[in-house]
Amino acid sequence: MAFSRISKLDPPSRGIFRRAAVMLCSLLTSLLLLHCLTERCSTSSPVKASSSRVEGHHNEDLGGSIRSKRLLYEWTAGSELTGYGASRRSSRVLADEQTLEQPEESFMLPPPDLVASRKVSPRFAGKLSPLGEGSKKLPQALIIGVKKGGTRALLEFLRVHPDIRAVGAEPHFFDRNYDNGLEWYRDLMPKTLEGQITMEKTPSYFVTREAPARISAMSRDTKLIVVVRDPVTRAISDYTQTLSKKPDIPSFESLTFKNRTTGLIDTSWSAIQIGIYAKHLDNWLQYFPMDQILFVSGERLISDPAGELGRVQDFLGLKRIITDKHFYFNQTKGFPCLKKAEGSSKPHCLGKTKGRTHPNIDPEVVQRLRDFYRPFNMKFYQMTGRFFGWDD
Repeated sequence: MAFSRISKLDPPSRGIFRRAAVMLCSLLTSLLLLHCLTERCSTSSPVKASSSRVEGHHNEDLGGSIRSKRLLYEWTAGSELTGYGASRRSSRVLADEQTLEQPEESFMLPPPDLVASRKVSPRFAGKLSPLGEGSKKLPQALIIGVKKGGTRALLEFLRVHPDIRAVGAEPHFFDRNYDNGLEWYRDLMPKTLEGQITMEKTPSYFVTREAPARISAMSRDTKLIVVVRDPVTRAISDYTQTLSKKPDIPSFESLTFKNRTTGLIDTSWSAIQIGIYAKHLDNWLQYFPMDQILFVSGERLISDPAGELGRVQDFLGLKRIITDKHFYFNQTKGFPCLKKAEGSSKPHCLGKTKGRTHPNIDPEVVQRLRDFYRPFNMKFYQMTGRFFGWDD
C-alpha cells in the first residue's frame, strides 16, 4: 500500500523523499558508531599490559607475572614528586674496593597519563624505568689518578648525582686486565639509561705508560679526571698506607734517598715517582687534548668540596645538582662527608682506611723533597693553566 502511494507521487516529490531517507539513514549510522566508540572507551583500560613494563596501576586483574614485579616507588595521588631527592637512584656503596659492584636496579617509568594526572616532574619521570631496563656501556668518563689524591672521595661524591652511574671498585682494566677484552670490561659496568654517564676510577692509569693509547683506542672522546695533591704530602700518605699493611718496611727517610749523604732522590720508588705529574701528563697529551682532561685539587676537595664538584659537573656536561647542602665536615676524620649517601638516608663518611694519621717525618727530608718537586710543579702549573699552591 505504502509503495503504491510512493509510486503515485509526482517525480519532484519522489526525489525529495529519497534524499530525506538517505539523510536519516546516515544520521542513524553516525549515532550508532558514536555509541559503540563511547561504550568501548568506557570499558577498556587506558594502559595496555606489556611484557617489558609493569603497568598494573589501572588494572587490578593483570596476570600474576606482572603483579609479582615489585614497584620501586609508590605513586601517591595528587603529590608533587620534584627536586633532588625524588630523582635519586637506588643503589649501594661498596666499602670493599676489591669486590666489583653488581648492577643496580633501576626505577620504573610510569605511564604518560599517570605522569600527567599525578603531576610528576618530567625530570623525575625520565629517571624511572622498568626492572632490567637500560644497558651496559663502556665508560664515557674515567677518574685516572692519582693514588692517595682523593679519588675515592670524588667518586663517592659524584655517585650522588642521578645522571652518573659508576663501578664501586677499581677494574684496573687498562693496566692489569687489558687482555680480557672490552666486552669483559663492559660487563663490569652498571646499567645506564639514556642521558646517564658511565664512570669508573682506577688511579694507577695516570702512571701507566700504555693506558693513554688503550683508552684512546676505546674512545677518543673519553673524558679524563685527575685528582692531584701536594706531591710531598701524597708520598707520605702513600707510605703510610703501605706501612699499615707491612709494618716492617724501612723508614720513609731511607726509601726516599738513593744516597742520604748526597741527597739524591730515588725516583724509582713509586711513592716519589707518582708525584712527578708533569712527566706523566706529557704521555697523556700525546693522545688526548688538554680540554678533555680535568685536574681536581685534592686540597680543595677537602676545603671546598661543592666548588670542586661544581667544576666536575660542568666538565661532564651535567646540571649542578651536588652542592653545599650535601656535605658536612667531620672534625674527627678531618675531611667532608656526605649528609646522605647514594641509596641511603644516613650520613656517610669514607672508611677507616681513609684519613690515617701520618708518621712524623724528618723536616729536613720533607724540605729536600719540596726542593726536588718544585721545578716539576712549576711545569705542571704551566701545562694545566692552574696554580695549585704546593710551593707556598
